Amino acid sequence: MKTSKLLTKFNTSIFTEMAQHKQGKLNEGIEIVDLSIGSPDLPPPAFIRDELARAVQDPDQYGYALTGTQQFSEAVEEFYSRRYDVQVDAHSEVLQLIGSQEGLVHLPLILTNPGDVVLLPDPCYPAYQTGIDLANAQVFKMPLREENNFLPDLQAIPTDVARKAKMMFLNFPGNPVPVTPTKAFFEEVVQFAKAHDIVVVHDFAYSELNFTEDKLVSFLSVEGAKDVGVEFNSLSKSFNMAGCRIAYLVGNEKIIEAFGKLKSNLDFGVFLPIQHAATSALREGDNFLKETSQLYKKRRDVFIDGLHRIGWKLDKPSATMFIWAPIPRGYSSLQFTLKLMDKAHVVVTPGSAFGKYGEGYVRIALVQNETILRKVVDQIKHANIL
Repeated sequence: MKTSKLLTKFNTSIFTEMAQHKQGKLNEGIEIVDLSIGSPDLPPPAFIRDELARAVQDPDQYGYALTGTQQFSEAVEEFYSRRYDVQVDAHSEVLQLIGSQEGLVHLPLILTNPGDVVLLPDPCYPAYQTGIDLANAQVFKMPLREENNFLPDLQAIPTDVARKAKMMFLNFPGNPVPVTPTKAFFEEVVQFAKAHDIVVVHDFAYSELNFTEDKLVSFLSVEGAKDVGVEFNSLSKSFNMAGCRIAYLVGNEKIIEAFGKLKSNLDFGVFLPIQHAATSALREGDNFLKETSQLYKKRRDVFIDGLHRIGWKLDKPSATMFIWAPIPRGYSSLQFTLKLMDKAHVVVTPGSAFGKYGEGYVRIALVQNETILRKVVDQIKHANIL
């Protein structure tokens, strides 16, 4: 049997190598601490689980959902107004998704034709590249470098590339690089997008894991942003509902309508009890969001302070569940990742898995409790690899 040429684009070699290496250690009876996957280790709060439990007992909730409920869209409208000072129309500017990855992968199918150019941050979440490949579009990489505060330099994009570009992916606060943008940067993005007729796609999945006193900046809060773009948001990380697979897209009405048309040919919607639970989360979850942010902030401080004491100097991110850590000289990011697994028995993700400009870093996910994170620091110390 021969598979399609398209399938050859989906390279999982780094992740496969890591998984095999980890399994080998487990087979040897070695206890491994996994800080590689950004999946919350805690459940949703009780009020969300209670609503889900109530709804699954209703025999009328087992038909096709087809689309998001009106109650869910209205809850998104209220949430965006309350949390980000952004006004969206529940009827025309909100689209429910089966998790944000589903939307991120499919969106290029409605915005690009084969050969069109998409502007892509490097490093970035791999699903962006997957969607571009499915659409047979071309990529132009925008390096995220420390000297530019890990923001893309729009002025460095050649004019001929900008003229051909149809889309730009952005992700702030980011995965794998947990930096937060300024409103001025987003204003520059809007001006650039309007000048070159580019659709901006902003992934805002980590919007609620915020360690500052200020609200994080939604792309849609900038004047003119709805004219050129859309924003993804998710309940996976903010409400610990990763396995529920529910998220949403907000913004430009024409893009929302077009994407809804595609989705009507792809899926039959999210299980209704999950929609009801998500609606409750958006409407009643502000206190939980604050508690969750404080939890990750404490984990960040415990872990990075501990690493500082053993000689691994890292900056403290102001948002997300991730640490973007420069590695010691003399290693590639994959070599250092495998060394951490061999010597310290901890799994992280090599920066090279996220793109060329991720080399020299590893991504560490704060998905274990403080006691385990202290243990990891001690294991790294005694591994003598720094």
